[in-house]
Amino acid sequence: MTDLHQSLLAPAENKFHRGNGDDGKHYWLSPPDLLASVRAEFGEFFDPCPYPKPNDFDGLTCEWGPVNYCNPPFGSIMHEGKKKGPTAWVRKAITEWQKGKTVILVYPIDKWVLMLVKAIFGEHGDIRNLGDVRWLATEDNSVGKGTGRHIAMFILRGSRAPSHVD
Repeated sequence: MTDLHQSLLAPAENKFHRGNGDDGKHYWLSPPDLLASVRAEFGEFFDPCPYPKPNDFDGLTCEWGPVNYCNPPFGSIMHEGKKKGPTAWVRKAITEWQKGKTVILVYPIDKWVLMLVKAIFGEHGDIRNLGDVRWLATEDNSVGKGTGRHIAMFILRGSRAPSHVD
């Protein structure tokens, strides 16, 4: 085991790929109640990080839908021969939003950052604190213990996205 920071490790050695704790589980899905609340507010959405991921699918290069819910890998991946992490997903989310699409992106963040961003942008900044989400394991759909960090839901409202009406 190395003492290098996760960002300096090869993707295969990143804790998110070899298991994020004693349970050895690797990838985590959004809980059904979180997805239901997103659908209730925004309607159906495109998932650029589907599970299981089809062999020829690439969420970083494909065209996203009018409304998107993105729960990206929390670690790094190899993509087109380069190591890519959260920054690649944020860049893609911003690119799709600039096309007029709505993007809902979830990612772990320290609570103090959420508090500071809310203080700067006020209630107009559509960033929600989801608390410590208990993701579902892809291996067996069991409920995880959470990341120990708050999960932020960043909402970039698109200008061309259809509005959802109940």
